[in-house]
Amino acid sequence: MVAIRRIHSSRQESAHTFNELLKKMPADEPQIVTIRNVESVVVLSVKEYRRLKQPKTDLFAFFRQSPLREVDLDPSRVKDPSREVAL
Repeated sequence: MVAIRRIHSSRQESAHTFNELLKKMPADEPQIVTIRNVESVVVLSVKEYRRLKQPKTDLFAFFRQSPLREVDLDPSRVKDPSREVAL
């Protein structure tokens, strides 16, 4: 993790320091940004962001790969009488 500790006097200086952080950080390693010693933000590469955002499988593939795909399910609803509710 790249550590840059400075108190910034201007927005331009802050932006410059943040750019330094981005240049120094490894492209494949997320960086945690702390604000007042509280972990607040994670900076990661676009490649890693897209990988995390991508669903592992689509819904069809999920059901096709399920170990329960051969189980015969009865999707009918139970027709028990409903219960009384006081309103």
